[in-house]
Amino acid sequence: MCETCGCSVTPGNVSLAWRPVPHGTTTVDVLGRLLAANDRTAQHNRAHFDRQGVLALNLMSAPGSGKTALLEATADALMHELRMAVIVGDLETENDALRIRARGIPALQITTGSACHLDAHMIHDALHEIALDGLDILFIENVGNLVCPASFDLGQHRNVALLSFTEGDDKPAKYPVLFRSADVVLLTKSDLAPHMPDFEPARAERALRELANDAPMHALSARKGMGMQSWLDWLHQALASVRAAARSMPSNEEPSHGHGQRMAR
Repeated sequence: MCETCGCSVTPGNVSLAWRPVPHGTTTVDVLGRLLAANDRTAQHNRAHFDRQGVLALNLMSAPGSGKTALLEATADALMHELRMAVIVGDLETENDALRIRARGIPALQITTGSACHLDAHMIHDALHEIALDGLDILFIENVGNLVCPASFDLGQHRNVALLSFTEGDDKPAKYPVLFRSADVVLLTKSDLAPHMPDFEPARAERALRELANDAPMHALSARKGMGMQSWLDWLHQALASVRAAARSMPSNEEPSHGHGQRMAR
């Protein structure tokens, strides 16, 4: 996370950033306070998801990797089986949310302005407008960015990292924080593989393993429907795992399972 460009301050936490502070407080102190407040809110979000039995997923990638196309294809495949909703983060426009709604899936757009990531406060506010009751999966489509989204816990249970065949296969090595936190890596736009001979999936996976991350890696094409079953199977397994973990927790204890705790800074 950049500590000089101001990206830690978002529309969701700006009130915290400008509260009066003791004389002598440094920028580092303020950033530490923002991150601590974010983590408390993320924990609250996650406990809320657990009580409702909702699997919350944080989708992270560079712009144009196919996050929205993946959600469209997932909605088409599972809309008669699972109830889904989507929170979309972009600097401006409702373009992606409109695409999701066209599939009959509730989608809430968060426009972040100059903020290059979502944070837990934004998700908390969005939850006032989304009915979690009866929901199975909440997808959070983070702002397209390979840096800052990985540093902010949103309260999600799992992180999904997308890497398209139109990008370099060295991205996991170049952006280790994001790919180290991934619980599954999807190589998207695999139908373009014949036209992208410089992209070698084995090299991308080797870079991921060198980060000591054993997350599964699946190649797929949302547009062509190629390789989607592995992703859908992973979703079912993650949902079952999260619900089982929530049921096993004492009723007076807030669940803290999932990989919001793996978020690296």
